Amino acid sequence: MITVNFTGGAKKWFNLSHLIIEKNDLTIKQLLKHLIEIKPKNTIDFDEKNLLIAVNGIDSSALHGFETRLKTNDVVNIIPVIHGGSQQRIQFKISNKTIELFEFKKIKNIDNDFLLSIRTEFPDLLIQAVSSNFILNKEHAKKIISLSILAKKHSMLLSKKLEIDILLRLAGTTQITDAIKNIGIRKNQNFLLIAIGKKLFLNRLHQSISQNLTNQFTNTNPAILKKHFKISSSDIHAINSRTPLEDLLVEKASILI
Repeated sequence: MITVNFTGGAKKWFNLSHLIIEKNDLTIKQLLKHLIEIKPKNTIDFDEKNLLIAVNGIDSSALHGFETRLKTNDVVNIIPVIHGGSQQRIQFKISNKTIELFEFKKIKNIDNDFLLSIRTEFPDLLIQAVSSNFILNKEHAKKIISLSILAKKHSMLLSKKLEIDILLRLAGTTQITDAIKNIGIRKNQNFLLIAIGKKLFLNRLHQSISQNLTNQFTNTNPAILKKHFKISSSDIHAINSRTPLEDLLVEKASILI
């Protein structure tokens, strides 16, 4: 028996929040095929390529992806990742939350009050900021944010606040001071602003900061991430995946306690 929980738009597939599958020893790929086969014809279709799938709270990409084998009593959470926004903006939905990523140019005189001032100006948004050196790509960011949203849903946050949980998972630590020290924003470094909230407020934020933004993920440096997380070439080669570094980073984020 496998329990499948549907989040956000996924609930419309069966008009249910969860489903019990009386099958065992399935891969995620086989589970999705089975769900497509049994889905009522009058409900919306789904694209399995744009799903976050977690098994017992761990992102499947940190396991064996769609080949992850499910066991009796496993709990599978399925969350649609809905892409949106213009080409210049990276905006997407996870569950019922709208998230946007903004990359700032290097700011010479930035100080510790910068993030506080942004949060004060936009109190309706949850906002976090980290050095661009610690975001591999937009998929890495999406998966880490998804882990935090899933943790919040199950009351398993590493901190009391969702935005702090995101920071900790990106830094690979449970210590807030260490996370800020290691991956916090710095003078003369690009940094990524993560904002969560309604589109109205995200648009207002974008309008306010647009002159300070740059093209996102154009200066990614995987070597910095490998060094910080002590990931060796042998670790990379041991992962059977098209995105081994990304998968290792998500795995490290998912097992923090």
